[in-house]
Amino acid sequence: MKLAFLGLGVMGFPMAGHLARAGHDVTVYNRNAAKAQQWVATHGGRSAATPSAAAKDAQIVMMCVGNDNDVRAVANGADGALAGMSAGSTLVDHTTASAEVAREIFDAAKSRGIAFLDAPVSGGQAGAENGKLTIMVGGDQATFAGAQEVLATYARAVTLMGGAGAGQLTKMVNQICIAGLVQALSEGIHFAMKAGLDPLLVLEVISKGAAQSWQMENRGKTMVADKFDFGFAVDWMRKDLSICLDEARHNGAVLPVTAVVDQFYAEVQARGGGRWDTSSLVRLLNTPK
Repeated sequence: MKLAFLGLGVMGFPMAGHLARAGHDVTVYNRNAAKAQQWVATHGGRSAATPSAAAKDAQIVMMCVGNDNDVRAVANGADGALAGMSAGSTLVDHTTASAEVAREIFDAAKSRGIAFLDAPVSGGQAGAENGKLTIMVGGDQATFAGAQEVLATYARAVTLMGGAGAGQLTKMVNQICIAGLVQALSEGIHFAMKAGLDPLLVLEVISKGAAQSWQMENRGKTMVADKFDFGFAVDWMRKDLSICLDEARHNGAVLPVTAVVDQFYAEVQARGGGRWDTSSLVRLLNTPK
């Protein structure tokens, strides 16, 4: 298929690469043009100077950018994707953003005869590189059916969760759960250390039981080693949690643990840890000010 991918960050670069390796005709756009040229040198295809130019004649356009304002600019700006897309094509947004902006872009696309799916992902950089992302999708069933096979190129699961915005709402649930898990794991490791136990042995044992989690398996050892210069950045997590907390204020959900963990992440940022991995919460406990 003729495809476009807009946004070549740590997630978008490998995701677009999977599309090219699958044999699709891919045109890319990135705000930093050098990154787009690097992608073309690695994977072939073409780069374009604007989202509109990249999206021209594409059957499906995928985007993965930073936040709500980036989504608005790249999708619906003067040189945005929708300005270059043809009626009958589909825009898929992999950005973690608000349900509000998802519905806004859905309506803007619909007015042009273009379909839209909000499709945030989970699995991090490793999942993007390995083609094992989980994609939670909001939109129409017919649109989903037309895009599902392409999205599966870089995913192990692609699931329609409901109408426009449902993908973003599901991603909020994902981030709420992760926030609580990381804090609990941090407290467990901290407690083990204070109790004089071997924390690595403790993790090895409890990972075989009900306490097991992705966070424990993939971050437990590095948390014990006080290493955080990798992974999903605290700055990104705070952006995501702000979306969750804002949505909760609108829908009446009560998120006391999420609100507290968000403030713990604010303390990590205050220590200069905005780019540390989210598992750095344990550092607040082990090295209190």
